[in-house]
Amino acid sequence: MENTPPHLSRRDAIRALGIVIGATSLGACAGKTQTPALGGIGDPIPGVDTPPSSTANNNSGSAAQEALADWRNRNHSAETLGGILPKGVVARDSWTNAKPIIALADPMQRVTRITIHHEGSTPFSSTSSRDVRQRLDQIRKFHLSRGWADIGYHYVIDPAGRVHQARPIALQGAHVKYNNEQNLGIMVLGNFEEQSPTAKALASLQQFVGSQMSQYKVPLRSVYTHQEIRPTLCPGRNLQGRLVAMRRAGGVLARA
Repeated sequence: MENTPPHLSRRDAIRALGIVIGATSLGACAGKTQTPALGGIGDPIPGVDTPPSSTANNNSGSAAQEALADWRNRNHSAETLGGILPKGVVARDSWTNAKPIIALADPMQRVTRITIHHEGSTPFSSTSSRDVRQRLDQIRKFHLSRGWADIGYHYVIDPAGRVHQARPIALQGAHVKYNNEQNLGIMVLGNFEEQSPTAKALASLQQFVGSQMSQYKVPLRSVYTHQEIRPTLCPGRNLQGRLVAMRRAGGVLARA
């Protein structure tokens, strides 16, 4: 599904759509060329990346495929998909009433790692709840235009430090190509190649990542930034160093 490499014709169509939307397409972490619409969320590296073997890639007649099809055919409610919302997180229904497209999604199953991103589009610094809601919905719609089930991240942190529920945690994300399995995606709104994260966003990020590490028993070695897994600028030079410091011995996340 979302992890599967598209055929060339599909990729060309997506690129053409990205050009129409604009070079600053919302919600695709910036790649090496900083043109997210043309290569966001990392295209495969020839000779290095191979699609993981998962239930999505097994033969259609396998028991795993049958179980996956059965899961997709169930009537999933927002409550069953979202699970128990972490304390203080702003619920998804505050910014959208739309549901994910279950037919395009894989179940998350469990969380064993965490990856942190920036939005990588035009700089964003508004603390207005209204502006944030609009931005989140724009990102979701752009991700849908790429053929994804929903917004790619599980949680989004805004400049005021609020943590928003994005893709339901029961669904595998679409935030690190070929590396979405069991991977919790957390994004901070803004482009941190061009701006710096706010103090409130950083405080929320370290607290929330620490709480998710504790909840899912994720070790420090399994907390990544996007560029540590894929060739990309994400999460931006002004956030990458902060995250390295948080994980360093004596850092906030090292003590989580």
